[in-house]
Amino acid sequence: MNSMKKTLIAAMCAALVAVVEAAPKIKVKAEPDPAFDFATVKSWAWDADGGDVIMARTAKDDPAPLKARVDPLIRKFAGTAMTQKGLADAGSGTPSVYLHYYVLVTVNQSGQYMGQFLPSVYYWGLPPFAPVATSLEVTTKGSLVIDALLPGEAGNRKVVWRGMAESTLADDIKDAQREARLKYASEELVKRFPLQMAKKK
Repeated sequence: MNSMKKTLIAAMCAALVAVVEAAPKIKVKAEPDPAFDFATVKSWAWDADGGDVIMARTAKDDPAPLKARVDPLIRKFAGTAMTQKGLADAGSGTPSVYLHYYVLVTVNQSGQYMGQFLPSVYYWGLPPFAPVATSLEVTTKGSLVIDALLPGEAGNRKVVWRGMAESTLADDIKDAQREARLKYASEELVKRFPLQMAKKK
């Protein structure tokens, strides 16, 4: 076996290990607007901001460096997954839905709850993620949230779908592990994006 094949196999094994390590540690859920017909969605695009990074661990947290690292990765992974799902990238045109992500880095403790830093989606009738207090264990929690919004005036666009992936984060997490988790989370969230109207419960 030549050196090129050995290098390729080693790289594939490393990628597989990274995905296997990432998958069991990430909880993924998604909630569609029950009144929206997702069969009408044919294209997508990132909104002007792309996303927001919100850090709520200490007063000294600076989200800018983290956004610089994760923004291109999230755009790439989620965008590729949307295209593979059969939805066209609208580019500079008006899409069926705009995408906007949130990366939340918080301290997992009783004083915070899932979703408290996200804008509400009151017009669904029920909150997509009920406020549930966390345990007393103090750990760093990272969440990736992706919203799908209908076209309209920026700031007043209606959210028709929200997906959230959560994981605890080690302070010494390596870049390769972070990238593998973002890839897995982005792809798993997009898998839960419906292509037809949600069935009424």
